[in-house]
Amino acid sequence: MMQPLLEICVDDAEGLQAAVRGGADRIELCSALDAGGLTPSAGLMRLAAQQPVPVHALIRPRSGDFHYQAPEIDIILDDIRAAKEAGLAGVVIGAAQADGRLDRSVLESLVDVASGMDLTLHRAFDLAPDLSEALNLAIALGFKRILTSGGARHAVTGHAELSRIAAEAGGRISIMPGGGVRPENAAGFLSIPGIVELHASCSQPVAVPARLVEFGFENRDRRRTDAETVRQLKLEMRRLAGAPITIS
Repeated sequence: MMQPLLEICVDDAEGLQAAVRGGADRIELCSALDAGGLTPSAGLMRLAAQQPVPVHALIRPRSGDFHYQAPEIDIILDDIRAAKEAGLAGVVIGAAQADGRLDRSVLESLVDVASGMDLTLHRAFDLAPDLSEALNLAIALGFKRILTSGGARHAVTGHAELSRIAAEAGGRISIMPGGGVRPENAAGFLSIPGIVELHASCSQPVAVPARLVEFGFENRDRRRTDAETVRQLKLEMRRLAGAPITIS
């Protein structure tokens, strides 16, 4: 069986180090994971590029939908260039029309600027009204993988659709479940034929000083990447693949 790959999303330097210590195979670098993830800073990108595993930057200029206006598209293009200049291996991108369908013309521009980088289509895919149409467009544009919860809020709920999408993809593109992936449910995703990558935050809640919450400097429900949770998920994935379960 092919060794499954674990991608961990992180949004700060501490989370970056925790993901590496826990045995992540790849990192999705973000800021503001509590808002669904936004573009990381140039400084964080440069730090991440020094890590011993591939790092892909999420390029998302704001929270909300994925229908971008011309000034926002310019920002996205510049951020892709920044990720490339920092030495990151890939970018995680997406753009949609007002009705939720993927925006082919915008995506073509993003893919062109990201030439030579590993490409992941982010969860703008999940909001598309026709996931089969979105799948085929992603393949045509040269994306290597799609990060998706199967069109549901959480990947567990979208399990049936993930199975359908993976079957339709037929190995032409990797379907990577994300959104509530944990050690205890990894088996369900890796049992889907064609699924060989999982995406998770492996975060745990942390205590937040009340003063920071009061001033709006911190979220009361702050979570942080946990190296031990990363390790447990990686071990479970290796166990399911029948591989040796030690992690160096």
